Amino acid sequence: MKNITSYISSLAALSLFAACSQKKPDQSKADTVSTGGQEVKLAAPYETKSAYNFCKVIGWPAGKTPIAPAGFKVSAYAENLNNPRNILVAPNGDVFVAEANTEPNSVKAKVENAVSGKNKSQNLGRSANRISIFRDTNGDGIPDTKGVFLSNLHQPFGMLIIGKFFFVANTDGVWKYPYTTGQTKITEPGKMIVSLPAGGYNNHWTRNIRTNKDSSKIFIGVGSGTNVGEQGPEVEKRRADVLVVNLDGTGEKVYASGLRNPAGIDFQPGTGVLYAAVNERDELGDELVPDYLTSVKEGGFYGWPYAYWGQHEDPRHKGEHPDLVQKSIIPDVSLGSHTASLGLKFYDGKAFPQQYINGAFIGQHGSWNSSKLVGYKMMFVPFSNNKPGKPQDFLTGFMADTTKKEVYGRPVGIAVAKDGSLLVADDSGNKIWRVSVEK
Repeated sequence: MKNITSYISSLAALSLFAACSQKKPDQSKADTVSTGGQEVKLAAPYETKSAYNFCKVIGWPAGKTPIAPAGFKVSAYAENLNNPRNILVAPNGDVFVAEANTEPNSVKAKVENAVSGKNKSQNLGRSANRISIFRDTNGDGIPDTKGVFLSNLHQPFGMLIIGKFFFVANTDGVWKYPYTTGQTKITEPGKMIVSLPAGGYNNHWTRNIRTNKDSSKIFIGVGSGTNVGEQGPEVEKRRADVLVVNLDGTGEKVYASGLRNPAGIDFQPGTGVLYAAVNERDELGDELVPDYLTSVKEGGFYGWPYAYWGQHEDPRHKGEHPDLVQKSIIPDVSLGSHTASLGLKFYDGKAFPQQYINGAFIGQHGSWNSSKLVGYKMMFVPFSNNKPGKPQDFLTGFMADTTKKEVYGRPVGIAVAKDGSLLVADDSGNKIWRVSVEK
């Protein structure tokens, strides 16, 4: 009860959400920022009031699928899952799916209950806390076998295979398990190699992990504990960061900071540059602050919570840290405000047309803090000469009826299958979608 009271207090009380969001700062200006080849228009803070607009997931009717561009086919790879959030494809083609969700007793879930009367935005039952395995033995794009690979976890999300080990990023730490290629179930006990701050006051519980080109380090994306640091710096220690450790968990460093929720991280093929899809802050209006895709510079600071899109000071931290505002890095690509851009995978397969090779796919889980539903689709960002271009829709059709706030599902994690098809985790739809080139 104490946490709920604190959360609602930070919003100036549940019944006054709309009223408090209309308060304007003394100096409120819109702006346009050039970043690469993109012009990003930033509204003034509080230009529109902050909306609490939760979707209702109605599930997928029989025979209906998301919509891909011409030349692609969308089919169900796996169904009847329990909140599939993230996907890993092993070198032998085995597909691992992390099934976990926001705990129903979390602060944000309870606030959502108070606003909407019941949980409508996702499956907020007890978290499955497992990793399932799927194997397609004949290469027809349909798994022939499936099973539970690892269970009794604590909100797993990130997964990695490095040599003879399988790594799992739970919300409270990274675990390392002995693993042999082709193994269908983990039987030996694992070891926590890195302890992490658990959960998230605003449900930033996902912990993603990636390894660099020579597999010598593990990079860990850890989201903030709050919306904009309203609970103080103690809550945010080792959060809103990308951390880096050795394979045994030693030598931890903050690789980059000020990234509110870098849920999607991946290395650009060829260059080895780390990129992140970042879920930005809320409650500044419909058009602030844009989620983004950005290269992540070692030692870089990306603004949260004091600034956004470079030196745009957050009015809720006015005058507090001008030094940090000044050093805030402008992101590379705007992905739209409140889209919940959480999944990221560079396409390193060979089956798709040339324009998709080495480009970035981004899963947008969808909004709750926008007066109109936004996101709920998968975006593609093309790369040319190793630089990102303008984002474009790739997988749509997740929205059912916006007038009723109804959606069929919500895309999150993305992986490239061994045959070059794309696998997309639809957590609220409880499916894995497969996108392949139409033959």
